[in-house]
Amino acid sequence: MALTPSNPFPLGKIAPEFSLYDVVTRKTLNLHQIKGDKGTVVVFICNHCPFVIHINPMLVNIANQYQDKGIAFIAISSNDVENYPQDGPEQMQQVAKDLSYPFPYLYDDTQEVAKAYDAACTPDFYVFDADLKSTYHGQMDNSRPGNEIPVTGKDLIHAMDAVLNDQQPLESQKPSIGCNIKWK
Repeated sequence: MALTPSNPFPLGKIAPEFSLYDVVTRKTLNLHQIKGDKGTVVVFICNHCPFVIHINPMLVNIANQYQDKGIAFIAISSNDVENYPQDGPEQMQQVAKDLSYPFPYLYDDTQEVAKAYDAACTPDFYVFDADLKSTYHGQMDNSRPGNEIPVTGKDLIHAMDAVLNDQQPLESQKPSIGCNIKWK
């Protein structure tokens, strides 16, 4: 399990547009169709990463709470499925159903979306305001598999609350840490 930090993503940068296959609805969705009225969280995840598995229950919990407040959640998997078949669309669909993902789980077959966001790891969180301007890019919280720190979602929650309250982006933004995206 290699520890890979997220790459910098400039605050104020507009979210790169995309159209990707949603493994749950089996429809192609674009960012503007599924963005939130007040904000949007884009998170790069995958099925097999221990860091994602560690935070998945809290991610679902937070998404359920904040989607009611106007923040949309969008999960994207960009891993190379030839070498990591457990991250393929059928397996993604099963994980989404098993965990009751309340958000689209999109498949980035070409990896172009991950490159456009300069995503590096799973999980990798991006928070955008209502105008799709970046306000946060970093960790969900300080919890990691095996470090005995409870998963709270504290950093992500503070970032979303700042968006909802029209506050400035958080000054302290710690990079996410996780497994590297499996590039082709």
